[in-house]
Amino acid sequence: MVLSERSKYALNPIDEDNELAERLIKSGKKVIALNRGDISLYFPTPKYIENAAIRAIKENKTYYTRSSGIPELIDAVKGRYKRMFNVKLKEEDIITTQGVSEGLYFLNASLLNPGNHAIIFRPYYTQYVPSIELSEGKAYYLDYDEEREWDIDTDELEDHIKRMKEKRGIKYIMLTNPNNPTGTVLKKNTLERIVDLANEHKLILVSDEIYDEVVYNKAKFTSVAQVAKGVPHVILNGASKNLDATGFRIGFMIVPGEDKTSMELKKKFADFAGVRVSVNAPAQYAVAEAISNTKEHRKAIGKMVGEIEGRVNFAFKLLGENPYLQTVRPNSAYYIFPRIDLKSLNYNNDREFVSEFLREKLVQITRGSGFGARSHIRIVALPAKPVLEEAINRLNEFCEKKAR
Repeated sequence: MVLSERSKYALNPIDEDNELAERLIKSGKKVIALNRGDISLYFPTPKYIENAAIRAIKENKTYYTRSSGIPELIDAVKGRYKRMFNVKLKEEDIITTQGVSEGLYFLNASLLNPGNHAIIFRPYYTQYVPSIELSEGKAYYLDYDEEREWDIDTDELEDHIKRMKEKRGIKYIMLTNPNNPTGTVLKKNTLERIVDLANEHKLILVSDEIYDEVVYNKAKFTSVAQVAKGVPHVILNGASKNLDATGFRIGFMIVPGEDKTSMELKKKFADFAGVRVSVNAPAQYAVAEAISNTKEHRKAIGKMVGEIEGRVNFAFKLLGENPYLQTVRPNSAYYIFPRIDLKSLNYNNDREFVSEFLREKLVQITRGSGFGARSHIRIVALPAKPVLEEAINRLNEFCEKKAR
């Protein structure tokens, strides 16, 4: 066999129906794509960020940079966390990555030996589990509580940590806050309880906070960095969502702690950054400007989040007319994650539902089981309202037909 055994884990369910969608498009059909959350397709990257990238290229800033990131970007990230969360960071606390995806690789390659576990809550972002498995670790699954608007049952978490820590070699707890795919925001008291548990059981806490400014419906976001109380923690963030710059592929890992574990993590993440040499130089300069120019950023993010709020709430209301879907209202990001009544619709699983919906109604969405939550679908609510209305009307008609 030519391929490695672990290569089988390199899969992305978001793209699995792309071949079918492309065949339909080539046959002359028009497909509405609601599967990929690429914000820059719907909201052009702000001009001041584009101009900063162009300026960097014209100034010949196209060389290898310092592997941990250019000083201007590191300073911008430090300023952001002080300004937004009153968290004081040092230069060595921040490592620039090629998006959160590379940060996940650094994290798991640094921490996991074969058989070690990470606690992952379902539904999860699709890249978490492949990244763990490619590092020969294993995911230990717990569930967000859908009946409590996708909150975490911290008593259940404590019970599982006590029962499984010694047997499974649990290294860290992963949080996604704000959440993809559910669009929910964890409450501050939930985060505080998780921090207490991580401290008590000497576990590292990892928080993916890539949507921390895409929050609406009067929800309030709390960063783990604000409540960590000394627990070793890693924050994953970047430019893709808050700065509307998905293709720039700029992320950052933040390790604020001074304890022994945190110091080891900072050193090892920096080592991995050195192995891959550097991140795209012009994009780093552009993102440094994007974060530092607070006046332009506030203008751009305010307009964008206001529009996303309107689109998500509009789509959520239309989905509420479908008796075969049960949906928790999102308050962040731009996804809606309904539960499907598969039995009433005569389907065995959500994969069948999603593929047949694409074939019959020419709308591409993603199966919830790809995020670890069976009997769900993820809908990207980024297109303009007329497109969303057309797509959801097709979904409602499709369900009505299948239930007969």
